[in-house]
Amino acid sequence: MPRLTVALLFGGRSSEHTISCATAGGVLSAIDRSRYEVIPIGITRDGAFTLQPDDADLFALNPSAMPTVTDNGSRVLWPESAMTREFQVMDASGEVRSLGDVDVVFPILHGPFGEDGTVQGMLELLGLPYVGNGVLSSALGMDKHFTKTALEAAGVTVAPWVTVTPAQWAADNALWRGRAASLGLPVFVKPARAGSSVGVTKVTNAERLDAALELAFAEDGKALIEQAIVGRELECAVLSGHTGAPPRVSVAGEIIIAGDGFYDFEAKYLDDSVAQLVCPATLTEGELAEMQRVAARAFEAIGGSGLARVDFFYTGTDFIVNELNTMPGFTPISMFPKCWAATGLPYAELIDELIALGLETAR
Repeated sequence: MPRLTVALLFGGRSSEHTISCATAGGVLSAIDRSRYEVIPIGITRDGAFTLQPDDADLFALNPSAMPTVTDNGSRVLWPESAMTREFQVMDASGEVRSLGDVDVVFPILHGPFGEDGTVQGMLELLGLPYVGNGVLSSALGMDKHFTKTALEAAGVTVAPWVTVTPAQWAADNALWRGRAASLGLPVFVKPARAGSSVGVTKVTNAERLDAALELAFAEDGKALIEQAIVGRELECAVLSGHTGAPPRVSVAGEIIIAGDGFYDFEAKYLDDSVAQLVCPATLTEGELAEMQRVAARAFEAIGGSGLARVDFFYTGTDFIVNELNTMPGFTPISMFPKCWAATGLPYAELIDELIALGLETAR
């Protein structure tokens, strides 16, 4: 049986560039080489599409030296139209050669310019099958304000919030401070369109709100001020069903934070002493069933396809959706593959399943 050719797309222009590269390292190390030929396409921080070495170690997660896409002078040339799936590369010397036809693109990009529907739109224009969510669900999932709006409309409980832009904050500071004050303290201030907790601040003193917003606005042109919810931090992973079947939801994982901190970028990727990831989490059968029901509902509410990770606060009585991540990390320490492994779907088989779903739902 001939191998499928997978274009693995990673890196990118967002602040999550290094996490995307680490995700690529995980996929490169686990993908079944007897079934797939891989073309590693790394996007530099400047947005250049480059052909990268097929070397998992080069992109391994290393807290002391996070992986990046180095501009080696090559340029990947995308198909000229939807009539062909042939990729080419122009080497640093200017020589152009064919990379052959690509069967499916696997865009493991996190954050803006990749996870937000932009790359998905390009792939659809070119008629290329791809793994993951489509344009609308990617855009909705990337924007926390519109994610919450869609979930509320679907009857899914979310934390109370207000969304503000720099112009609004400057034009009527008293108004927006009043709206923020109505949420109580502490609050979390977040960029509307960023991930991996980049630009997020836990605010326990109203005087620190300006600095928190300045940090969030550095990542995006609007920010959320969100009521802090007291409860357990739980996550579960979602996969589409085949041929229109309902979504499948994994067992739950739990994030246990040391002290009074939160699950920020450092805790996620740089210092494993800050947080403990437990999977499966201890829940009753009824609690798990309810969490899985809400996760599936949230996935359907944004028109999800392929995969997602749904993050919750559990108060002991209610499951409150915190965020919905349409391209969760695949690093060796990421919760998405951990949850599926605990459910009975190992890493390599999870990659197989995602590729199969991408081909099945080709748009």
